[in-house]
Amino acid sequence: MVEKTKKRPAYRHTPAFILLFLAMEDLYGAALLNTLQRELPCYQTDSAVIYRSLQELEGDGSVSSYWETDTSGPAKKWYKITDKGQNRLSEFKNDIEMRKKNLEYFLESYKKLCE
Repeated sequence: MVEKTKKRPAYRHTPAFILLFLAMEDLYGAALLNTLQRELPCYQTDSAVIYRSLQELEGDGSVSSYWETDTSGPAKKWYKITDKGQNRLSEFKNDIEMRKKNLEYFLESYKKLCE
């Protein structure tokens, strides 16, 4: 039986995914959430996490925002990645590659134990 451990942040890589999607195109908050849910159906998140992450990314200069008021309906705050965000995205990529190697080692070692 697996012991219960302290709950880890389930949203550790949300900023990485936000920056990845913003590197592809400018998006507003709800569109980011929809993209995350469509592209990563097993990645559980909600709008509060998306908007909190966007606020942090904007605060550190990784994204900038602008308002679109030319369309019908309420104005939307759109986000775009900055040069600093591109650098941070690269750092996330390196971190994720390292974590992936560690997880692959675990899975291969566990597989050998089970043989």
